[in-house]
Amino acid sequence: WASLAPLWPVFLSYVLSFIYVGIYWNNHHHLLHAVHKINGGVLWPNLHLLFWLSLLPFATGWMGENHFAPLPVAVYGGVMIMSALAWALLQRSLVRIPSNRTALAEALGRDWKGKVSPLIYLASIALAFVHVGLSLAGYALVAALWLIPDRRIEH
Repeated sequence: WASLAPLWPVFLSYVLSFIYVGIYWNNHHHLLHAVHKINGGVLWPNLHLLFWLSLLPFATGWMGENHFAPLPVAVYGGVMIMSALAWALLQRSLVRIPSNRTALAEALGRDWKGKVSPLIYLASIALAFVHVGLSLAGYALVAALWLIPDRRIEH
């Protein structure tokens, strides 16, 4: 067990990232089941989201292997904020389709979590250079906000 002790940062960063992937997976599933139509204009924002999420293993590994050094923690936040912005673009592209507009726009409503999450990410990125623990707490807070699938679109 003693040989595994130095690996706790890698494992902890993996767990946080796995939770994020699960959150995006579940919400993506519910979002796409809530729409009536998907067109080519949705595929590019969807691919954009996939691109940012595909960088998560790199950012996670770098953060864990460097024992939560400020720069890797900030880069992790950069990947997370870009994923959040890509998610917002995907939602907007789906709402633009006329047959989706009413039901989806109504379900999404004011989207307070979608608005506050990037702000927490920005603060957490800056905090990475001041106090890494507070930065990580910000990332965990956003994960906690989204842990339960978005009920607005769940049905």
